[in-house]
Amino acid sequence: MKEIIKRDGSVETLKPEKIYRALEKALRATGQDIALAQKIGDEVIEELAKRPVDFQPTVEDIQDMVEKRLISNGKFETAKAYILYRHARTDIRRKKEILGIKDALKLPLNSLHVLEERYLRKDIRGKIIESPTAMFRRVAKAIAQADANYGEDPVDTEEAFYNALARLEFLPNSPTLMNAGTALGQLAACFVLPIEDSLASIFEALKHGAIIHQSGGGTGFSFSKIRPNGDVVKSTMGVASGPVSFMRIFDRATEIIKQGGKRRGANMGILSVQHPDIIEFIRAKEHEGELVNFNISVAVTDDFILRAVNNQTHDLINPRNGQVVEILNARDIFDLSVTNAWKSGDPGMIYIDEINRRNSTPEIGQIESTNPCGEVPLLPYESCNLGSINLTKMFSGDTFDYEKLRKTVTLGVHFLDNVIDANRYPIQEIEKMTKGNRKIGLGVMGFADCLVKLNIPYDSQQALDFAAELMRFIQDAARAASRALAKKRGSFPHIDRSIFKGKGPMRNATVTSIAPTGTISTIANISSGIEPFFSVGYLRNALDTTLLVINPMFEEIAIERGFYSNDLMSEVVRVGSIKKVQKIPEDVRRLFSIAHDIAPEFHVRMQAVFQEYVDNAVSKTINLPKDATLEQTRTVFLLAHKLKCKGITIYRYGSKRRQALEFGGYDFYRACGEGICSF
Repeated sequence: MKEIIKRDGSVETLKPEKIYRALEKALRATGQDIALAQKIGDEVIEELAKRPVDFQPTVEDIQDMVEKRLISNGKFETAKAYILYRHARTDIRRKKEILGIKDALKLPLNSLHVLEERYLRKDIRGKIIESPTAMFRRVAKAIAQADANYGEDPVDTEEAFYNALARLEFLPNSPTLMNAGTALGQLAACFVLPIEDSLASIFEALKHGAIIHQSGGGTGFSFSKIRPNGDVVKSTMGVASGPVSFMRIFDRATEIIKQGGKRRGANMGILSVQHPDIIEFIRAKEHEGELVNFNISVAVTDDFILRAVNNQTHDLINPRNGQVVEILNARDIFDLSVTNAWKSGDPGMIYIDEINRRNSTPEIGQIESTNPCGEVPLLPYESCNLGSINLTKMFSGDTFDYEKLRKTVTLGVHFLDNVIDANRYPIQEIEKMTKGNRKIGLGVMGFADCLVKLNIPYDSQQALDFAAELMRFIQDAARAASRALAKKRGSFPHIDRSIFKGKGPMRNATVTSIAPTGTISTIANISSGIEPFFSVGYLRNALDTTLLVINPMFEEIAIERGFYSNDLMSEVVRVGSIKKVQKIPEDVRRLFSIAHDIAPEFHVRMQAVFQEYVDNAVSKTINLPKDATLEQTRTVFLLAHKLKCKGITIYRYGSKRRQALEFGGYDFYRACGEGICSF
């Protein structure tokens, strides 16, 4: 068999099956009999055999032959489609060259754009000096080195880590990809900092938050201990300005400091529902453009929810002296939260009693806050590093492979535990608390894609059952991996003050969390976290640009089933939901239910199923359609509490002028197809 010269100049043995597969794809896309792929492919192989012995074909030579054979067999439409496909691939390679990225992994252009903007190393002039392959090697090497701390050889570990990263089977949180193996070396994503009722404490937290943002992390704060607006300040005989005024200072500081030069800072601001300034807090993001660097959540208790349901009174208590300063109607407070969430997406709610019922280290302290997206409730000065398993890679053929998943979970726990040791902590108090509890958060991404591969609609009982089975398996496997590490490396130092006291070794106080995976899922070209598809085709606003996202699994099915066309894809991007697009078969429409097709209550039930088997928490947005009602929103908040979620966030489409995810229009889709859009 002849050898073929690849585009990068390397040489490999020609594989005829690749020619047959390419022909099948082109014939299927144009509605032709795919049996012709064998005949035309054989003709190409025969033509190659007749060439001189010293003739060494290139990839382009082979593709030229395929085009000619399609034409000679009268398959003009297929030949045209094949030529257009070649031009499109050439354009993508050209764009990659413009970006200056060498891509041996053959990642999609959107993935490469995110990597180029945020992750790949650059020189002082801003020129990219690292390929995706080199990035994964850098990260794997840096994290594997922690094995040496325990007398273990890091060589095999590095290779295992690299393979998992390069195959996109597992990816850690963004700061680890950015900073591992660099001078900065700050690897954790999530931090919670304490704030006491003094200027010294408030501005110490501001300083520490700035340092964390600069290094690539996000911060959570509870402002509940700060005395209310109008309260007395005895030391100066002045009047306090209240927690919301200080939040604005934190927000402005975050706006100024860009995280490691790579992304904007993110904060979570939490206030107890008992705080006298709770109404001002609930209304703090009522108008777009206010507190833009904060997600905000009201910390509600079981007692408050009960009082709201029963239309009873609720005490507001001054944190300075514990005195009741005002009595309001609990339902009025709850309904104001619901109304503002419906209007703007904020505030969310965290169910603080449920969080502390499941606090794994209760003797160390009570949890008051979470990280910016809510998936990690943390004690003051704790940090947590996260990683997510790509569920689309956990298949053997068409079968979901639990044994492969087990191995990936074990690798992920090992990786994240190593991150704790490899990390360069921005603040000494954080290092002490983090290493005392060694919390990690292993989760998943690509759940919606995984369901499609299993032919399971997202909004079905079968999906809920699979989610429970999946997450229970991951939780059990992660704890088993943590116990195995503890036998070799020792349990986390605070184990005797934890729920694991007397229950055998355990390396990590928490092992699981469901993160939003916004950018790492873009790298992997899959759906985010456990979210349903936002749309089959949509616009993603990220990193000061707009990316067109077309679901690759939908495209593949459309081609295989013979209903693919550019006009159809334009319509899909324009309308968002394919529920009423009659050109698409009914079973495909059902399989690709998007977020706004799914009942709000079902969104909550899916979150609750995952939460049952997650140590930390679950980041999930309850996406509501633009015409969702206030009563639907109210039901979501109450159901989330009833089902023992740790928190809830809703977003009604169209609440903000600029959204992270948007349905597009025909003109944008066509422009991107012509290669003239911004990415």
